[in-house]
Parts: sequence; C-alpha cells; structure tokens
Amino acid sequence: MELGFHLPIFDIEGGTTAIAGELARVGTAAEAAGATWLSFMDHYFQIEPTGLPAEANMLEGYTTLGFLAAHTSTIDLGLLVTGVTYRHPGLLAKIVTTLDVLSGGRAVLGLGAAWFEREHHGLGVPYPPVAERFERLEETLRICEQMWDPGNNGPFEGKHYQLAETLCSPQPINRPKVLIGGGGERKTLRLVAQYGDACNLFGSSPEDVKHKLDVLRKHCDDVGTDYAAIQKTIIANNPRPEPGKLDEFVASMAPYAEIGVQSVIVTPTTGAPATWIEQLAPAVPRLAELGS
Repeated sequence: MELGFHLPIFDIEGGTTAIAGELARVGTAAEAAGATWLSFMDHYFQIEPTGLPAEANMLEGYTTLGFLAAHTSTIDLGLLVTGVTYRHPGLLAKIVTTLDVLSGGRAVLGLGAAWFEREHHGLGVPYPPVAERFERLEETLRICEQMWDPGNNGPFEGKHYQLAETLCSPQPINRPKVLIGGGGERKTLRLVAQYGDACNLFGSSPEDVKHKLDVLRKHCDDVGTDYAAIQKTIIANNPRPEPGKLDEFVASMAPYAEIGVQSVIVTPTTGAPATWIEQLAPAVPRLAELGS
C-alpha cells in the first residue's frame, strides 16, 4: 500500500509570510518519506469539516500545485478534487496540461461534482442543481479526453459545453491520470468505471469501502472496462492517523489492503505540516508490506 499526503489547512505557524517556505518543506518531506501523492483541496473558502471557519486561510489549488512542481521532482500532484463548476473544461484541461509539462509529467486530474454552496454564492459562481453538476462532470471528462488526444482537435458539442476547437499544444508529457472523487453508487462510481484511472473513497470502514468497490466492479462489468486497472485510493479519517500512533495506523490499514485498496491518503492538520509528515514517514515501508 502506498501513502499520500493531502493538505487542507494553510494556517501556518509564522503567519502568511511563512506559508511558501513551509509548503516547499512539505514537498521535500513528502518525497523524502517515499510518498507517491501530494494534493490540496479545490476551495476558495475554508470548509467546516476541517474544524476551521470559512474565513481561515485558503490558497487557490492549481497555483499552489504549480509552486510545488518547482519544489518536488518525483511525487504525483493533484487536487482532491477539482470542483467541476469552477473552471470551463477546456481551460481546465489546459491548466492541468501546463502543470504536467512544468512538473515533468506528474499531474493528476482529480475531479468531482462540487458541493460547497456558500463558496459558489459568495464568489458569484453559478451553482447548478446536483443532476446538472453531474452532467457537467461527464462532459468535462469527455472534453479532457478529447483535449489530450493529439489526433483530435475538432469541435465538441455537448448539452452544457460547446467547443469549436479542442486544440491543446503542447500535449501533456504523460497523459494525466483521472481520479474521480466520491462514492455515489449510481452516478459517481459509474463515471469512474467509464472514464477514471482511479477512485477516491472515504475510509469510513473496510466494510463500507468493500461495498463501494463491489459496486464499482459491477459498473466496470456493465461498461466493459477493466476493474483491476483502476487504482483504488482512500482518505484515512476514521480515525485520522497521528504520528504518535503508527502501530495503530498501519494495523487499521491492513483490512483495506486485503480488499484491494492500493493507496491511503492522510491529512496533516497542524500549523507545521512538514514536521507532521516527517514524523509519519516511518509508516511508509510498513504500509508497503501490506497487500504485497
């Protein structure tokens, strides 16, 4: 099992002027630990599940990933996950392509249907009903697929998006993997089966995750895709791991590895995330033994 890090908090010890230096140290610490994934949220206001108010610090995700691209060399970079409502899909494909080129081929497109209504209304971003957001999500997946096909610069005609040209030059160094976040059984997991290279589920319990993966397998059978080729990832938050409890953390991940989860993503929530990552690093080789 691989380990990834996801940073939802930017209230850094030392204040605003300390954020850039701390994030650079985060990149160094994550790679030194042997982690394979580093991500941020796609939010503009802080979200309640972090325990912080909306007014807490938040950075724009793709700008932050661009900064980390210059301070890392091996780790995959993505948002967990991009809200489909925030950027026109043609521009999103170009943004992710730019990240891929400047990182040497390490960009991942994490994508979801978006949910934070206050944020949309606060910043004047349209917030369609959930059914429409999922329609837009599927069209965005199709548009990115076409943008990353160097042999197809033609138009795209969808219900919500119309592109006269899907020109994307340069092309990505590596076609970005598509990670679709969420465990909705009727829509989200079907989109994973049809368009995704990876899924991301909440690590609520091994039983819950096994059920979601069984649903995903059925969708793969229905659309004719290879279930085994989809990377299965979870966010570990039940309970959230702590550096002082590595034995408990590794033991709690064993049942997930047994049901096919290949990567666990953890979230430092302190004002000194680089130190938190360094303290959790000894878990990496122990997790690698799970499922092997």
